[in-house]
Amino acid sequence: MAERVRVVLACDSCGARNYHTTKAKSRSSERLALKKFCPTCNRHTMHKESK
Repeated sequence: MAERVRVVLACDSCGARNYHTTKAKSRSSERLALKKFCPTCNRHTMHKESK
């Protein structure tokens, strides 16, 4: 079974770390990027996985 790891998503525009999610450790080598709502920017922006 693929082990799941917890990742934090940060807004590209303002850098706010708004969301936590999980991803499969063995299957994905690139960073996760999702379009989510940022309450700081008050709009939908790209959120990328941060350290």
